[in-house]
Amino acid sequence: MRSWRSKAKPPADKLLVREKDDAIESELFFRRVLITLFAVFLALLSVSGRLVYLQVLNHDRFTTLSESNRVRLQPLPPTRGFIYDRKGVKLADNLASYHLEVTPEQSKDLDATLTALRERIELSDADIERFRKLVRRNPPYTGTPLRFQLTDEEIARLAIDLYRLPGVEVKADLTRHYPLKSLGVHVLGYVGRIDEAELRKLDPGQYSGSTHIGKTGVERSYEDVLRGRTGYQQVETNAEGRPLRVLSSTAPVPGKHIHLTIDLRLQAVAEKVLEGHNGAIVALDPRNGEVLALASQPIYDPNLFVNGIDFASYRQLNTSKDRPLLNRALRGIYPPGSTIKPLMALAGLEYGVVNRYSGVFCAGVYRLPGVSRKFHDWKRGGHGSVSMDRAIAQSCDVYFYDLAINLGIDRIHEFLDKFSMGRPTGIDLPGEKGALLPSKAWKRKVHKQDWFGGDTLSAGIGQGYFLATPLQLAHAVAVISQRGDNYQPRVLHATEDPSTRVKTLVEPRQLPPVTVKNPRFWDAIITGMIHVVEGGTAHKIGIGAKYRIAGKTGTAQVFTLGQSERYDAKRLAKHLLDHALFIAFAPVDDPRIAVAVIAEHGGGGSATAAPLARKVMDAYLLDQYDETISAGLEPAQDVRPDGSE
Repeated sequence: MRSWRSKAKPPADKLLVREKDDAIESELFFRRVLITLFAVFLALLSVSGRLVYLQVLNHDRFTTLSESNRVRLQPLPPTRGFIYDRKGVKLADNLASYHLEVTPEQSKDLDATLTALRERIELSDADIERFRKLVRRNPPYTGTPLRFQLTDEEIARLAIDLYRLPGVEVKADLTRHYPLKSLGVHVLGYVGRIDEAELRKLDPGQYSGSTHIGKTGVERSYEDVLRGRTGYQQVETNAEGRPLRVLSSTAPVPGKHIHLTIDLRLQAVAEKVLEGHNGAIVALDPRNGEVLALASQPIYDPNLFVNGIDFASYRQLNTSKDRPLLNRALRGIYPPGSTIKPLMALAGLEYGVVNRYSGVFCAGVYRLPGVSRKFHDWKRGGHGSVSMDRAIAQSCDVYFYDLAINLGIDRIHEFLDKFSMGRPTGIDLPGEKGALLPSKAWKRKVHKQDWFGGDTLSAGIGQGYFLATPLQLAHAVAVISQRGDNYQPRVLHATEDPSTRVKTLVEPRQLPPVTVKNPRFWDAIITGMIHVVEGGTAHKIGIGAKYRIAGKTGTAQVFTLGQSERYDAKRLAKHLLDHALFIAFAPVDDPRIAVAVIAEHGGGGSATAAPLARKVMDAYLLDQYDETISAGLEPAQDVRPDGSE
């Protein structure tokens, strides 16, 4: 008997559910496939868009960026031009030296690198601080100087371990050098490291790769001439930034050499005779405005500043009561004292207030109407009856008190302004001060006060508010010597192309002349100045002179005396003594040198300042140079002296 086992069929409702589940799953699967395909499509679209952006729209930009990963532009700093005097004596050059440079990008740990370097060479906190400032300012892939002027021992010590110090290099460069040290420093100035304030103002293209800039003197005023033009080279590098080869280069253009108007032998004499005095001597060629000597004492060594002066040395210079950093010739302001009297006399003639024969009786005091105060002459008992000539020769204060009152401060200011009193002469050196030529308007503005008759009297003898620089006084006496012809003082004689050795001379710049109604007015003033040296207040310096000198002594008060007080140098401390001044030109018939001298607290101009001027003029006009002073001041081997005077 055959048995059958039949399968039981599921209920109809369960079959319906299963069919529905299969349909849902199929639909879900289909949706997932669509979503995936859409996502893939979007991804492909995004990648394609990105590729279009990179390869088409920004192809040039990203090609450049890619190239910069292996090709870098390196600056090539130019060689700074030399500085010579008018005879070819070298005043500033460049010496080969080595400095330590660190590239932050190549250093795995900058702090660790600096620590390791301090274990091998001397690095001050100031060096580290300056380096970190430069690092923050420079791109990380550029080398940043850490130490300058490495010694041979330091170089050898570093050479052993350089392979352990990635990003550290010892590089050769040229360092500014002043072979004559302090001689002429206030003319030359010095270069120093570029600071942050300067960097913000400089053209990054021109100063890329440069670390130094002219700070003072000629180095600063002719920075654009001396610096030259930066070159560049394209260098292929490896992944670590190491140079592999030079692809292309543009050579730097070296700076031009500069020849100054300064006669260095005369400069040495001026600085030598000033030793022991804080003061200044300025010597000009009155025929063209060329500065023959510009001395300021005390002096200092500019080499200290080239690669960063240490704090102790700078503090000593900066806080010294003698102020050696001050260029007294340009920035020292002093009452001109009696040196102003020839200009006052010329103003009196020009405005018709006096003539050369007008007489004044000097009893030793002068009184203003209605004023109880007495204005004393420097000579007790007075000079008696004096004319203009004798008033200049003997420096009679009473004569010039009376002249000043009759002129009035307005006309005094108007006339003396023509000689650049109270304003810069425009010399091609930085930092010149204008000093002060007082006026009614000035006093009202600054002091909120009216102008008084006593102010006019003080101005008439170069005291009171009146202030001048030694350069202004030298310029004024130069104009007198040329009877009104007026030249702007300058120190640049010529520039020289270092490649061709071709010199370009600088032409004198003539300023508006000082004109007077009658040319004989000049004769009257110059005659009075001749008599200052020949029988007047400076008669001692005229003894034995082989040429005629026209000059004027001056004494500038440091403090004001009371009505009943008299000046007694023997009872005063050094810092209370009067300043000694003297202005002069020579030879009278053919002036070739104009001189202004100030010796701070030197007492009388006739006793102190005038003999210094005589030594300077003798040296220049008679070629009387002490061998001990002029030794080592021969023209450089690579320069042909022009011999121009």
